[in-house]
Amino acid sequence: MKLDISEKDLTHGLLGLVLAIIEIIRDTLRLQSLKRMESGHLKDDEINRLGIALAELDKALEKIKEEQGVSEAVRSVRDGLDDLADSIVERFAHPEVLEAREKKERAL
Repeated sequence: MKLDISEKDLTHGLLGLVLAIIEIIRDTLRLQSLKRMESGHLKDDEINRLGIALAELDKALEKIKEEQGVSEAVRSVRDGLDDLADSIVERFAHPEVLEAREKKERAL
């Protein structure tokens, strides 16, 4: 079976994936920044610079998504990655739930 993928679809998909990864990194940076602020490891001027940098990153990401028409692709990738992360966390946090679910599926 031959896959028929247009160059535009491939470009949107790839750009959506890249932007989704950048958003995840941005979110991680934001969380780490908050932890450092709360722990008192950042000076006021560092907090200010960090806030400005994160706000500029947000604007740049939104501009790229809008200009390239990939907002939906990024949202789709993020949803998929969020579901995957939730599943992984669930496996480690509650392995008994996964075992019960697998037993139930095998019984069907």
